[in-house]
Formats: sequence, C-alpha cells, structure tokens
Amino acid sequence: MNIVVCIKQVPDTKGGVKFNPDGTLDRASMLAIMNPDDKAGLEAALRLKDETGAKVTVVTMGLPKADDMLREALAMGADEAVLITDRRLGGADTWATSSTIAAGLKKLDYDLIITGRQAIDGDTAQVGPQIAEHLGLPVISYAEAIKVEGNSVIVQRQYEDRYHEIKAQMPCLITALAELNEPRYMTPGGIFDAFDKEVTVWGRDDLTDLDDANIGLAGSPTKIAKASDKVRKGAGEKVALDPKESVEYIVSKLKEKHVI
Repeated sequence: MNIVVCIKQVPDTKGGVKFNPDGTLDRASMLAIMNPDDKAGLEAALRLKDETGAKVTVVTMGLPKADDMLREALAMGADEAVLITDRRLGGADTWATSSTIAAGLKKLDYDLIITGRQAIDGDTAQVGPQIAEHLGLPVISYAEAIKVEGNSVIVQRQYEDRYHEIKAQMPCLITALAELNEPRYMTPGGIFDAFDKEVTVWGRDDLTDLDDANIGLAGSPTKIAKASDKVRKGAGEKVALDPKESVEYIVSKLKEKHVI
C-alpha cells in the first residue's frame, strides 16, 4: 500500500507573525514548525506502515527551507519526501495551493492520501477536500481514528459529541485531527538516515498537468483586503486605592458595563 501524506510548514506563532506589503505572510523571516494536524496525519500513516508494511511518502509545497520539515518527517519514519517549490507558486490561496499539490500527486502512486484537517496559519480546512475534488477521490474529514481492512479504510469521523463511522474504498483522501494520536519523536538513527536521503524537488515546469491560471498569487481568487499582527492592548486604567475602595471601584465598573 502506498500512503501519501501532505504536510505544511507553518509559522511558529510563539515567535510572532510578520506580513509582506501585499498582505501575505512573510514566511521566509519566521520560525517554522510542522502543522500539528498534518503531524498527526503523518503519525497515522506511520502506524499503518508499522502494521501493513506500507510505503509512506510526504509531500509539501513551500519555500526551500521546508526541506528541514521534510527531513524531520523522514527521521520519524517516512520513506520518501517531495518538495514542490517555485517562485511562481508563491502567494497561493487554498485554490491555487490545492491545484498545485494535486498536480504533484498525479505523478505519484497512492492508495491513501492523508492531509491535516487545517493549517494553523489559515484555519480554512479547505485544501484537503479541494485536493480530493481535483483528483476525483472520496474524502473523509475530521478523522479521529483510522484503520485499514483489505482495500477499504474505516474512519471514525468526529461529529460534535459523537462520531460517524465511515467506510470508503481506496483510493481516497482523509483529513486528520491533531487529536488523532500522539506523534512519535525522531530517533537518533532516523535523523542520521534522514540526512542521507535525497528529497525530490519539483518546480512549476515539472508539473505538466497544471494550468498557469490556477497557480500563485495571480491564480488565487481569494484576495486579502488587510492583514496585521495582533493588536497590542494599552496599559489600561490604573488606580491606587485601599482594599475596601478597590472593591467598591471594581463593582461600580462592572455595574457601569452591565456585567452585574
């Protein structure tokens, strides 16, 4: 069985977020991590590999520095890695991103594709289902448990306070929740092996089944009107009162705002 996992390098929000003048994220200047939902999807694929001997390939679209994240995935146990990178692909929204990744996936053999539910830098939850639509595959979203039986996959799909159990014939696509599992750590041996492996790099010209009208910023129907980092709050009102006066002051403010 061939499993392809789509992963994304996202900004580490602990280090702050920066924007380009056109409103897109300045990814080159920010610290980055593997998107949590994607990492859970990778762990699910690796567990299926442990159970069935499946081959696991990780794919990402991003800047050249995403090579580091792909090698992390290799160190965790993935077999092969593909980086889709090209200046012409920059600034892509979900439509342009899914179009590009789907064109790359057409070059690979797959029985099962796993993506994260959503990325923490966008929270759209659109790319996985859009990839499935481009490839004509059934999609099961919000997976909280996955198992394979023969040529079918059975998924517990999160739904409010319960779950749906859905069975689909492969090939199909699954979007994974971060709560799906606890991803494994890289091993020292895995780290050494990861840096001995070659990451396959594809540019725009390697993706023959792709229309230029659907790539990059120009091919993105979503336009950003305005973007900014988090708004810093002011110091607020400061008062120096004794304990009794402080209580009376706080109560008066709560009444003024109709909280009490």
